[in-house]
Amino acid sequence: MKRAGSRAALAGVATLVLLALAGAVAPWLAPAGPYAADLTGRLGPPSDAHLFGQDTLGRDVLARVLYGARISLGVGAATVLVSLGAGTLLGCAAGYAGGWVDEALARVIDVLLAFPGLLLAIALAALRGPSLPNVVLALSVLGWTGYARLARAATMTLRRREFVEAARALGATPFRIVSRHLLPLAAPMLLVQATFGMAGAIVAEGSLSFLGVGAPPPLPSWGAMIDEGRPFLLVAPHLVLFPGLALALAVLALQLLGDGLRDVLDVRAEGSARGVVPP
Repeated sequence: MKRAGSRAALAGVATLVLLALAGAVAPWLAPAGPYAADLTGRLGPPSDAHLFGQDTLGRDVLARVLYGARISLGVGAATVLVSLGAGTLLGCAAGYAGGWVDEALARVIDVLLAFPGLLLAIALAALRGPSLPNVVLALSVLGWTGYARLARAATMTLRRREFVEAARALGATPFRIVSRHLLPLAAPMLLVQATFGMAGAIVAEGSLSFLGVGAPPPLPSWGAMIDEGRPFLLVAPHLVLFPGLALALAVLALQLLGDGLRDVLDVRAEGSARGVVPP
Protein backbone atom coordinates (compact mmCIF):
# COMPACT_ATOMS: atom_id res chain seq x y z
CA MET A 1 0.00 0.00 0.00
CA LYS A 2 2.76 2.43 0.92
CA ARG A 3 4.70 1.61 -2.25
CA ALA A 4 1.66 2.34 -4.43
CA GLY A 5 1.03 5.49 -2.41
CA SER A 6 4.59 6.68 -2.88
CA ARG A 7 4.34 6.19 -6.63
CA ALA A 8 1.10 8.19 -6.73
CA ALA A 9 2.65 10.94 -4.60
CA LEU A 10 5.73 11.09 -6.83
CA ALA A 11 3.59 11.28 -9.96
CA GLY A 12 1.55 14.10 -8.44
CA VAL A 13 4.64 16.01 -7.29
CA ALA A 14 6.34 15.62 -10.67
CA THR A 15 3.29 16.89 -12.53
CA LEU A 16 2.86 19.86 -10.18
CA VAL A 17 6.54 20.75 -10.46
CA LEU A 18 6.31 20.66 -14.25
CA LEU A 19 3.24 22.90 -14.25
CA ALA A 20 4.81 25.32 -11.77
CA LEU A 21 8.05 25.44 -13.77
CA ALA A 22 6.11 25.97 -17.00
CA GLY A 23 4.39 28.96 -15.41
CA ALA A 24 7.62 30.29 -13.92
CA VAL A 25 9.54 30.18 -17.22
CA ALA A 26 6.55 31.16 -19.36
CA PRO A 27 8.35 34.24 -20.79
CA TRP A 28 10.99 31.94 -22.27
CA LEU A 29 8.67 29.08 -23.32
CA ALA A 30 5.82 31.14 -24.79
CA PRO A 31 6.17 32.02 -28.48
CA ALA A 32 4.55 35.41 -27.80
CA GLY A 33 3.17 37.49 -24.99
CA PRO A 34 -0.17 36.45 -23.48
CA TYR A 35 -1.75 39.78 -24.53
CA ALA A 36 -0.21 40.15 -28.00
CA ALA A 37 -3.17 40.28 -30.41
CA ASP A 38 -3.12 39.39 -34.12
CA LEU A 39 -6.58 39.88 -35.57
CA THR A 40 -5.54 38.42 -38.91
CA GLY A 41 -5.06 35.04 -37.22
CA ARG A 42 -8.12 35.03 -34.95
CA LEU A 43 -9.45 31.53 -34.19
CA GLY A 44 -6.43 30.08 -35.98
CA PRO A 45 -6.01 26.31 -35.46
CA PRO A 46 -2.88 24.73 -33.99
CA SER A 47 0.12 25.19 -36.28
CA ASP A 48 3.91 25.24 -36.23
CA ALA A 49 3.92 28.91 -35.26
CA HIS A 50 1.13 28.52 -32.68
CA LEU A 51 1.14 25.01 -31.22
CA PHE A 52 -2.14 25.49 -29.34
CA GLY A 53 -3.72 27.81 -31.92
CA GLN A 54 -4.97 31.36 -31.50
CA ASP A 55 -8.01 32.76 -29.68
CA THR A 56 -10.72 35.24 -30.69
CA LEU A 57 -8.24 38.13 -30.71
CA GLY A 58 -5.45 36.18 -32.33
CA ARG A 59 -3.55 35.76 -29.05
CA ASP A 60 -1.38 32.67 -28.69
CA VAL A 61 -3.26 30.05 -26.67
CA LEU A 62 -0.07 28.29 -25.55
CA ALA A 63 1.25 31.52 -24.08
CA ARG A 64 -1.99 32.16 -22.23
CA VAL A 65 -2.13 28.59 -20.89
CA LEU A 66 1.44 28.90 -19.60
CA TYR A 67 0.78 32.25 -17.95
CA GLY A 68 -2.53 30.90 -16.67
CA ALA A 69 -0.61 28.34 -14.60
CA ARG A 70 0.68 31.22 -12.51
CA ILE A 71 -2.85 32.40 -11.75
CA SER A 72 -4.50 29.04 -11.06
CA LEU A 73 -1.66 27.56 -9.00
CA GLY A 74 -1.02 30.88 -7.28
CA VAL A 75 -4.65 31.35 -6.27
CA GLY A 76 -4.88 27.73 -5.13
CA ALA A 77 -1.72 27.99 -3.02
CA ALA A 78 -2.71 31.35 -1.53
CA THR A 79 -6.17 30.08 -0.64
CA VAL A 80 -4.74 27.01 1.06
CA LEU A 81 -2.19 29.06 3.01
CA VAL A 82 -4.83 31.49 4.29
CA SER A 83 -7.39 28.78 5.04
CA LEU A 84 -4.88 26.40 6.61
CA GLY A 85 -3.36 29.10 8.79
CA ALA A 86 -6.68 30.51 10.01
CA GLY A 87 -8.37 27.12 10.39
CA THR A 88 -5.49 25.51 12.26
CA LEU A 89 -5.10 28.48 14.61
CA LEU A 90 -8.80 28.68 15.45
CA GLY A 91 -9.30 24.92 15.62
CA CYS A 92 -6.36 24.33 17.94
CA ALA A 93 -7.31 27.27 20.17
CA ALA A 94 -10.92 26.12 20.47
CA GLY A 95 -10.04 22.45 20.92
CA TYR A 96 -7.52 23.17 23.67
CA ALA A 97 -9.59 25.78 25.49
CA GLY A 98 -12.87 23.85 25.34
CA GLY A 99 -15.98 25.24 27.02
CA TRP A 100 -17.80 28.17 25.47
CA VAL A 101 -14.88 28.95 23.13
CA ASP A 102 -15.10 25.53 21.53
CA GLU A 103 -18.89 25.70 21.42
CA ALA A 104 -18.84 29.12 19.77
CA LEU A 105 -16.43 27.97 17.04
CA ALA A 106 -18.48 24.83 16.42
CA ARG A 107 -21.65 26.91 15.92
CA VAL A 108 -19.87 29.35 13.58
CA ILE A 109 -18.64 26.44 11.48
CA ASP A 110 -22.13 24.93 11.37
CA VAL A 111 -23.63 28.23 10.20
CA LEU A 112 -21.02 28.69 7.46
CA LEU A 113 -21.35 25.10 6.25
CA ALA A 114 -25.11 25.63 5.90
CA PHE A 115 -24.40 27.89 2.90
CA PRO A 116 -23.55 26.39 -0.51
CA GLY A 117 -19.83 27.05 -0.78
CA LEU A 118 -19.60 28.05 -4.44
CA LEU A 119 -22.71 30.24 -4.29
CA LEU A 120 -21.33 32.11 -1.28
CA ALA A 121 -17.99 32.57 -3.04
CA ILE A 122 -19.78 33.89 -6.13
CA ALA A 123 -21.76 36.35 -4.02
CA LEU A 124 -18.68 37.63 -2.18
CA ALA A 125 -16.59 37.88 -5.35
CA ALA A 126 -19.39 39.70 -7.17
CA LEU A 127 -19.91 42.05 -4.22
CA ARG A 128 -16.25 43.03 -3.99
CA GLY A 129 -15.55 42.97 -7.73
CA PRO A 130 -13.40 40.70 -9.88
CA SER A 131 -9.77 40.56 -8.73
CA LEU A 132 -7.38 37.86 -7.61
CA PRO A 133 -7.19 39.00 -3.94
CA ASN A 134 -10.99 39.00 -3.80
CA VAL A 135 -11.07 35.48 -5.24
CA VAL A 136 -8.68 34.28 -2.53
CA LEU A 137 -10.77 36.01 0.14
CA ALA A 138 -14.02 34.57 -1.19
CA LEU A 139 -12.63 31.04 -1.29
CA SER A 140 -11.05 31.33 2.16
CA VAL A 141 -14.26 32.44 3.88
CA LEU A 142 -15.45 28.83 3.86
CA GLY A 143 -12.15 27.10 3.14
CA TRP A 144 -10.84 27.44 6.70
CA THR A 145 -13.72 25.45 8.22
CA GLY A 146 -12.42 22.04 7.12
CA TYR A 147 -8.99 22.66 8.63
CA ALA A 148 -10.54 24.05 11.80
CA ARG A 149 -12.70 20.96 12.31
CA LEU A 150 -9.72 18.67 11.78
CA ALA A 151 -7.40 20.63 14.07
CA ARG A 152 -10.13 20.95 16.71
CA ALA A 153 -10.85 17.20 16.73
CA ALA A 154 -7.17 16.33 17.01
CA THR A 155 -6.53 18.86 19.78
CA MET A 156 -9.57 17.84 21.81
CA THR A 157 -8.45 14.21 21.77
CA LEU A 158 -4.74 14.73 22.34
CA ARG A 159 -5.01 17.32 25.11
CA ARG A 160 -6.04 14.55 27.55
CA ARG A 161 -2.96 12.42 26.87
CA GLU A 162 -0.29 11.80 29.49
CA PHE A 163 2.46 13.70 27.70
CA VAL A 164 0.27 16.83 27.61
CA GLU A 165 -0.43 16.52 31.33
CA ALA A 166 3.30 16.08 31.95
CA ALA A 167 4.14 19.18 29.90
CA ARG A 168 1.49 21.16 31.75
CA ALA A 169 2.84 19.98 35.10
CA LEU A 170 6.31 21.14 34.07
CA GLY A 171 4.94 24.64 33.49
CA ALA A 172 4.63 24.65 29.70
CA THR A 173 2.34 27.37 28.38
CA PRO A 174 -0.73 26.44 26.28
CA PHE A 175 0.94 27.94 23.20
CA ARG A 176 4.02 25.77 23.68
CA ILE A 177 1.93 22.65 24.30
CA VAL A 178 -0.12 23.20 21.17
CA SER A 179 2.76 24.23 18.91
CA ARG A 180 5.39 21.75 20.11
CA HIS A 181 3.32 18.72 21.11
CA LEU A 182 -0.11 18.74 19.47
CA LEU A 183 0.40 20.33 16.05
CA PRO A 184 3.16 17.91 14.93
CA LEU A 185 0.79 14.99 15.57
CA ALA A 186 -2.03 16.62 13.59
CA ALA A 187 0.25 17.86 10.78
CA PRO A 188 -0.01 14.76 8.53
CA MET A 189 -3.80 14.96 8.44
CA LEU A 190 -3.71 18.69 7.80
CA LEU A 191 -1.17 18.22 5.00
CA VAL A 192 -3.35 15.67 3.22
CA GLN A 193 -6.35 17.94 3.66
CA ALA A 194 -4.36 20.82 2.18
CA THR A 195 -3.59 18.95 -1.05
CA PHE A 196 -7.26 18.17 -1.63
CA GLY A 197 -8.15 21.72 -0.59
CA MET A 198 -5.79 23.20 -3.19
CA ALA A 199 -7.40 21.05 -5.90
CA GLY A 200 -10.81 22.34 -4.86
CA ALA A 201 -9.55 25.92 -4.80
CA ILE A 202 -8.19 25.63 -8.35
CA VAL A 203 -11.53 24.29 -9.59
CA ALA A 204 -13.41 27.01 -7.69
CA GLU A 205 -11.18 29.74 -9.13
CA GLY A 206 -11.79 28.35 -12.61
CA SER A 207 -15.53 28.35 -11.93
CA LEU A 208 -15.52 31.95 -10.70
CA SER A 209 -13.46 33.09 -13.68
CA PHE A 210 -15.76 31.15 -16.01
CA LEU A 211 -18.70 33.05 -14.54
CA GLY A 212 -16.93 36.40 -14.89
CA VAL A 213 -16.39 37.15 -11.18
CA GLY A 214 -12.87 35.75 -10.87
CA ALA A 215 -9.71 36.95 -12.55
CA PRO A 216 -10.51 40.18 -14.43
CA PRO A 217 -9.83 40.30 -18.17
CA PRO A 218 -7.45 40.17 -19.90
CA LEU A 219 -5.68 37.99 -17.30
CA PRO A 220 -5.19 34.51 -18.80
CA SER A 221 -7.06 32.45 -16.22
CA TRP A 222 -7.86 28.92 -17.36
CA GLY A 223 -11.50 29.34 -16.36
CA ALA A 224 -11.79 32.64 -18.22
CA MET A 225 -10.18 31.08 -21.31
CA ILE A 226 -12.74 28.26 -21.26
CA ASP A 227 -15.54 30.83 -21.01
CA GLU A 228 -14.11 32.86 -23.91
CA GLY A 229 -13.86 29.77 -26.09
CA ARG A 230 -17.27 28.32 -25.21
CA PRO A 231 -19.22 30.14 -27.98
CA PHE A 232 -16.72 28.82 -30.56
CA LEU A 233 -16.61 25.23 -29.30
CA LEU A 234 -17.76 23.74 -32.61
CA VAL A 235 -15.57 25.85 -34.89
CA ALA A 236 -12.47 26.26 -32.69
CA PRO A 237 -12.45 23.53 -30.02
CA HIS A 238 -8.80 24.23 -29.19
CA LEU A 239 -9.87 27.35 -27.30
CA VAL A 240 -11.53 25.13 -24.68
CA LEU A 241 -9.50 21.94 -25.05
CA PHE A 242 -6.06 23.14 -23.96
CA PRO A 243 -6.98 25.26 -20.90
CA GLY A 244 -9.41 22.51 -19.89
CA LEU A 245 -6.66 19.90 -20.11
CA ALA A 246 -4.32 22.09 -18.08
CA LEU A 247 -6.95 22.55 -15.38
CA ALA A 248 -7.75 18.82 -15.30
CA LEU A 249 -4.05 17.93 -15.14
CA ALA A 250 -3.42 20.21 -12.18
CA VAL A 251 -6.39 18.83 -10.25
CA LEU A 252 -5.45 15.23 -11.08
CA ALA A 253 -1.88 15.83 -9.88
CA LEU A 254 -3.12 17.20 -6.56
CA GLN A 255 -5.53 14.30 -6.11
CA LEU A 256 -2.73 11.82 -6.77
CA LEU A 257 -0.50 13.68 -4.34
CA GLY A 258 -3.19 13.68 -1.65
CA ASP A 259 -3.98 9.98 -2.08
CA GLY A 260 -0.30 9.13 -2.08
CA LEU A 261 0.43 11.15 1.05
CA ARG A 262 -2.54 9.60 2.82
CA ASP A 263 -1.15 6.12 2.13
CA VAL A 264 2.50 6.96 2.80
CA LEU A 265 1.79 8.79 6.05
CA ASP A 266 -0.83 6.23 7.12
CA VAL A 267 -3.08 9.07 8.16
CA ARG A 268 -6.12 6.96 8.99
CA ALA A 269 -4.14 4.25 10.73
CA GLU A 270 -2.08 6.70 12.77
CA GLY A 271 -5.11 8.86 13.51
CA SER A 272 -7.02 5.83 14.79
CA ALA A 273 -4.08 4.79 16.95
CA ARG A 274 -4.07 8.26 18.53
CA GLY A 275 -7.82 8.33 18.81
CA VAL A 276 -8.12 10.89 16.03
CA VAL A 277 -9.92 9.76 12.88
CA PRO A 278 -9.99 12.37 10.09
CA PRO A 279 -13.47 13.18 8.74
